[in-house]
Amino acid sequence: MVMPAMDSERGRKLFVHKGCVVCHSVNGVGGKAAPALDAPQAGANVDILEFAARMWRGAEIMLVLQEMELGYQIELSGADLADLAAFAYDAEEQRRFSPDDIPDLIKDWSVDEIFDELDTMAQ
Repeated sequence: MVMPAMDSERGRKLFVHKGCVVCHSVNGVGGKAAPALDAPQAGANVDILEFAARMWRGAEIMLVLQEMELGYQIELSGADLADLAAFAYDAEEQRRFSPDDIPDLIKDWSVDEIFDELDTMAQ
């Protein structure tokens, strides 16, 4: 079994540049359509499989929102997924995330509506 190295800093950058921030937020920065990805309490281990399972449960609606908001489906490699999971579990790296990390074009795409169906599917 191959486990990719995890890089939470790269995950922070991917969170923005792949478009995840359009629907998800971290520390209140980002969209509100999908569940926030704030890090759990300190000391929680990164569980890539649980992270992937949560994404899988919300995959159908995520694909719809990606098409609606971005006009395309986000492509993620295994390394991308590992880095995004590392960012989602790294409170220290999340503290570095701010509105200044988001290019103006992407800020304009941010979804400010809460989709309760997404919250239910992702849990």
